[in-house]
Amino acid sequence: MADDKDSPPKLKDLAFLKNHLECLQQRVREEVSSGMSQDGLLLSSPFLKDFLAGYVVAKLRASAVLGFAVGTFTGIYAAQAYAMPSVEKTLRDYLRSLRKGPD
Repeated sequence: MADDKDSPPKLKDLAFLKNHLECLQQRVREEVSSGMSQDGLLLSSPFLKDFLAGYVVAKLRASAVLGFAVGTFTGIYAAQAYAMPSVEKTLRDYLRSLRKGPD
């Protein structure tokens, strides 16, 4: 009986989603049908351009995160396994040698 009280809002939501889906399907049909230009190039389709742009952005985002993670773990391993010079000390010594000038 509790489900009977929720039925009208659920039906309204389903009707809204159905209408929204039909609108999206119509837009996709229009973009695909109008996507072919006079030259017949497939890449002139706005639908395909948007899809390819989204795909490239997703790949770049994934590779950037993966590159950051690999670089971080490589740096941690190198710092623990090898005697790494102190960058701060090296720069300080170099700047002192510049101030003193040639011997």
